[in-house]
Formats: sequence, structure tokens, C-alpha cells
Amino acid sequence: MEFNWDNTLAVTSESAFVSRDIEESFEDPFAIKLLPDASRFSAQARFFNLGRSATGLGIFSVYRTNGKQVRVILSRPFTEDESYFYQRKFNQVVG
Repeated sequence: MEFNWDNTLAVTSESAFVSRDIEESFEDPFAIKLLPDASRFSAQARFFNLGRSATGLGIFSVYRTNGKQVRVILSRPFTEDESYFYQRKFNQVVG
């Protein structure tokens, strides 16, 4: 997976991670990729990713893709609800 980091402010100011952490969250084998059902997101084909970096940091990202490159629009640490959702899905897969 190739990332396009040109002209992006993907990392929020309060976050403690860098682009490598974000890339690792997409490579997480248990990452959850979602297509939002709200019409405002589907018009521009934006997706959500919930994944963990190699250090275990939970990262929520909004991104676009053309099938070859991923352009991250925004990334931030998991909220408590997102962490719970990720862990629940993880437990279902791992059992």
C-alpha cells in the first residue's frame, strides 16, 4: 500500500504519532475499514480506518484512495468508544 503525504495535515495537533504510526495502523491485520453510510462522505468516497500501530497505539483515520494510493485526510487517537469497538471486533476474530 502506497501513501500520498503531499500537502496533507493528516495528524492532529494533539496527537503523539507520526506518519509511520498511521501507515502501520493500516497494515494492522485486525484493522477495521468502514465506508460511512452518510451521503456527505459517499459523494467523495471517503473511508474510515481503525487500526493499531506496531507500538499498540489505536489510530482512527479518514482517508481516500484511488486503488493504488491512500491519501489520509485526518488521523487521531481512538476515542473510548472506538477502542471498545476495535477490541470487540478483535475478540470476535481471535476468539
